[in-house]
This record gives sequence, structure tokens and C-alpha cells, in this order.
Amino acid sequence: MDNLINIKEETIAEIVTQDYRKAQVFKSFNIDFCCGGKKTITEVCESKGIEVTALKKALEEVADKADSIGNDYQRWDIGFLTDYIINTHHQYVKDNTQFIMELANKVAKVHGSQHPELIRVAQIFTQVAMELISHLNKEEKMLFPFIKELATVQRNGGSLPASAFGKVANPIRMMELEHEEAGEALQTIREITGNYTLPVDACSSYTILYKKLDEYETDLHKHVHLENNILF
Repeated sequence: MDNLINIKEETIAEIVTQDYRKAQVFKSFNIDFCCGGKKTITEVCESKGIEVTALKKALEEVADKADSIGNDYQRWDIGFLTDYIINTHHQYVKDNTQFIMELANKVAKVHGSQHPELIRVAQIFTQVAMELISHLNKEEKMLFPFIKELATVQRNGGSLPASAFGKVANPIRMMELEHEEAGEALQTIREITGNYTLPVDACSSYTILYKKLDEYETDLHKHVHLENNILF
């Protein structure tokens, strides 16, 4: 009973931060654990019409399993964490965004007359692509280097570095807003494609597109979780 009370009081972000395996549970219930992580179990279940008991049971089943080997990101040095985010998740975006955007437009051109939602998918993803590349650039050239400097001062002492944006909370707030916008856009794509359900006439490009979009959203969720809930 005590465990249930604790889960209810914690936010989704806190639950996932403590045990990242539970992120898969939230995903299976179509719950955003990164951008929507500030909500509690009760709040998100009420807003989505989900049975609270079913979600709690699924989370408890994960908790009861033997711990798997994983990364305790909260213990990582801040500089190492920022480099990891850049080298893993920023690089994933850079390596895959152009390909998915071109594929989405190609599939929309071929199948859009029979499946008009594909035209909207291409439009939404193209917008997300342009915004995300700009977003990564701001983090890598401005925010992340400043965060590293703050961490160095905290560890070794000295004076805080000057910045063009005032308190570090200012750009963090903007980055979190942009994370939320990207997450909402990909959620819209998931909804209008029926959770990436392929029609009977789907060709190989159509199939690859849906698989890549699903993969892209999954990576973005972990990416945003590491930034919003741990780094920031």
C-alpha cells in the first residue's frame, strides 16, 4: 500500500528518472513521460481516461523484476552527460532527420491521394525537422557550454561566467517549450496514422517510413527526458 501512495504522489518524470525501465510502460499507455512528465499518475489517467489501477499494476510488475544493467544518469558528471546527449541523441537527429523528411514527402506524393493523412504527416515532420535542427544548434553552441562552465565553477570554485541570456533558467525554459512542441507534433503524427498502422496497400517505403517515425519519437522521448528531467 505504501508503494502505491508513493507512486501516486510522484510525477511521471520522477518515476522514470528513478527507473528508466518504466518509460516503456508509460509508452505502452500512450503517456508522454518527458514533456508531460510533470503530471502525476492520477492527473494523467484522468486526462486520458486510463484506469489508474491498470497503470499502477504495470509499473509494479516492472519494479518487481530483477534490476537490469543500465545507466544511472543522475550520477554522471554534468559535462559527460551533456557530451553523451550530443553524441547519442543529437547525432541521431542529425543522422536521421533528412532521410525521414525526404521519405515522408516521397510516400505522400505516391500514396497521398489514397491516404491524405500522409500529406499532413510530411508537412508536420518537415516543420519539426527545421525546428529541431535549430534547437540543437542553440543547445550545442550556447546552453550546453554554459552549463558545463557552471558545473566547473561549482566543482572548483571561481566566478560564474557571464552570459548573453541572463540566468540559465531563461534558455532552459525556452528549450523545454521547444521540446514540448516537438513532442506534441510527433504525437499528432502518431494519432493521425492510427498509431502507425499500415494499410494493406503499403509499399516498402511506406513501411520504412512508419518504422522510422516510431523510432524517431522513441529516441526523442529519451533525449528530452535526459535534458528536462536530469540535466536541466
